[in-house]
Amino acid sequence: MRAIRPKAAGGPEVMQLEELPTPAPGPGEAVIRVEAAGVNFIDTYQRSGQYRTEVPIPLGLEGAGRVEAVGPGVAEVKEGDEVAWAAGPGSYATHVRIPVAKLVPVPAGVGARNAAAAMLQGLTAHYLVRSTFPLGPSHTCLVHAAAGGVGLLLCQMAKRLGARVIGTASTDAKARLAREAGADEVILYTQADFEAEARRLTGGEGVHVVYDGVGKDTFAKSLGALRTRGMLVLFGQASGPVPSFDPQILNQKGSLFLTRPSLGHYTATREELLGRAADVLGAIARGELTISVGATYPLAEAAEAHRALQGRATTGKVLLIP
Repeated sequence: MRAIRPKAAGGPEVMQLEELPTPAPGPGEAVIRVEAAGVNFIDTYQRSGQYRTEVPIPLGLEGAGRVEAVGPGVAEVKEGDEVAWAAGPGSYATHVRIPVAKLVPVPAGVGARNAAAAMLQGLTAHYLVRSTFPLGPSHTCLVHAAAGGVGLLLCQMAKRLGARVIGTASTDAKARLAREAGADEVILYTQADFEAEARRLTGGEGVHVVYDGVGKDTFAKSLGALRTRGMLVLFGQASGPVPSFDPQILNQKGSLFLTRPSLGHYTATREELLGRAADVLGAIARGELTISVGATYPLAEAAEAHRALQGRATTGKVLLIP
């Protein structure tokens, strides 16, 4: 097999393609030939050392492909099945060994690229709008980076639930993508103060919830964009970690709620993982949810994929194609 396993944390240049022995599946495991692997900000955090992990670093958590071999006691999947996953460390590779409990079936007509693009970001958007702050027709939400991979899915899902959607984006082109995905209004944060605009667009009241995957650069103004008893859902830190702050600020700004969720806690059981995946992948199969693949790179060009993602030069999903 070929894989990217940096031996130390660092910049994108530490990602070099190398040959390794193809793994054999153990009990309860399957070996998958990877057809597409998702590139996510968490990968850049692990590669840079911002999130500490084992070394060599098993980059890539998400992907889709076909089962090549199964270990003893495995009945859930068989050789040739098309599967996807959102928690498979080492997915920047031609092959990956994963516990079958982490695999989900890919419905007919979805395809490996759409499935890989939908797993981590699609399941994240799903739990954010359905569980962390369940949206409905009475709600107005603010979605940061609305033209990004999670942002485009959040706009679509929030609109399907009847919410009013306000997005933020950096350019007119990205704003158009967000509107096409369902955003009712898009604030160009490079030209206007998104906190002031969010309040203006809600008659001074503020939004019910902010979905914020940006972190440090947006945190304070995201709190300021909320109405009384609103919720800031901080699900990422693309701009860096949020500094320490006094929780009394939440009181001063209107008894606000703050949560820092993660996908693992919202797919903690096999039942919940399969349910969310069935909702997301099923919606894609029925044409109710559109996946935007903004860029694809060969596995050997993973460094360029990271540079593009961190430089905010991408829209939609970035994939590696082994």
